[in-house]
Order: sequence, then structure tokens, then C-alpha cells
Amino acid sequence: MLERYLAIRQMYPEWFRNLDVEDKAISEIIDSGYLFPLPERDDLGRRVVFSIAQKFDPYKYSSDHMAKVHSIAVESLMDDEENQIRGYTYINDESGLSMGHLSLWSLTDMRNMSRCVQYSTPMRHKSTHFINVPSFASKMFEFFSSLLNDKLKKRITVHKDVEDLKKHIDIRILPKEYGGTVPMADMIREYKRKLSGMRESLLALDDMEIEVDSKAYKSSTRPADDDTLGIAGSFRKLEVD
Repeated sequence: MLERYLAIRQMYPEWFRNLDVEDKAISEIIDSGYLFPLPERDDLGRRVVFSIAQKFDPYKYSSDHMAKVHSIAVESLMDDEENQIRGYTYINDESGLSMGHLSLWSLTDMRNMSRCVQYSTPMRHKSTHFINVPSFASKMFEFFSSLLNDKLKKRITVHKDVEDLKKHIDIRILPKEYGGTVPMADMIREYKRKLSGMRESLLALDDMEIEVDSKAYKSSTRPADDDTLGIAGSFRKLEVD
């Protein structure tokens, strides 16, 4: 798994390298509330990552900026042993999603990103919830879903609104703006404080290198058949220095 994760960092440096929380664009995106972990876990003990599409300005920032914000979140959470065991729940509010957001990613980008998520990131993606998905985006969601294995497809739930989401998620852990008790600004402030303390270790990740045969990597990413996504496949063709 370590080899596989190192491989994608080498293959897609625009998404995984130079994860600097003090970079102006990245700092602004995090401050906006586009993506942040909730302070409390869900009823199953999973860490919850919250995302709000309308907080990301697709005309000011690029898909690389978006990917780096996601990568920073991944790196800030996945060393926690309880997260490794219990996995993650994702809540995505797609209200405000526009064609500008959808045009950030090419179909090739989406294929590559789905490959990274499923087969190369050492995280257990246990549950994903979407709310307020606009009708015009349904085809894009269907396409992305088609790239996922059956296990992940079954873990995706689309809700028409927050009220429907409440049937699955304890409302008290959500930001106050969504019916919880803690204001979103406070959650983001605490997350930003944690990231600032991790800045040196996040940047030091770029010191890790591995020689990768990209064709061998792509041919090895077969559907995983256990809970820890990414362990299936062979890295025997990798050249590790």
C-alpha cells in the first residue's frame, strides 16, 4: 500500500506535492469552508469530512487547487489509528454546484482520480452522502459512479435535502448552519490551527520518492476485494530505489 500511495504521488504531483497550508490560494479555499472535517465522529465512530461545493470558486481557483485541498485533508487525518480502523463518512452539499465546477475536471482527470481514491489511498471510505444535487449534474454523477467498484457504489446515498440526510446522520455533529450546535467558522478555525501545526510534516512528504512504471501501475489497479481499498493488484513491476 505504501508503494502504491508513493506511486500516485509521483504520477500526479500537481495533486499531491507542495501541500502548503500557507499558500495563498489553498489558505483561502480552506478558510472559505469548502472542505473540513467535523470535530465529532458519527454514530459508528467514523471521522466525517464535510464539503460545500458553492464555497469553491471555479473561476478563481483550478482543479489542482481543489485536489491539493483534498490531499491536505487526507494527510491530516489518515495517521490517526481510529480513523484507519473505523473509516470515513463524507457529506457533500452540492447546492451552488455550477457548470464551472464540472468543467474543472476532464473525463481523464475523473478516471485518474477515481483510480487514486479506490486503489491507492490507504483510507476506508465507508459512507458517502450527497445533498442538494442539481438536476443538470446527474449525468456527471452517473459517469463518476460508473468508475467505482460495486462496494463503493453501494456506499453512496443521494438525499434531496438536509432533512432527508438527518435520517442517516446525527444532526448534532453537523455545523450549526445545518442544524448542529458548533458554528462552521469555529470548526474551520480549529481545522486550520491543526494544519498550521502540521505544515512542516506536510511539506516534508515531498522528500519521498519512488521510480514508477506508470503502465504497470495502471494495469495493476484491479477492483479491490476487501474493506481496505487499494491493496489488490500487483506492484512487482515497480522499480523501488
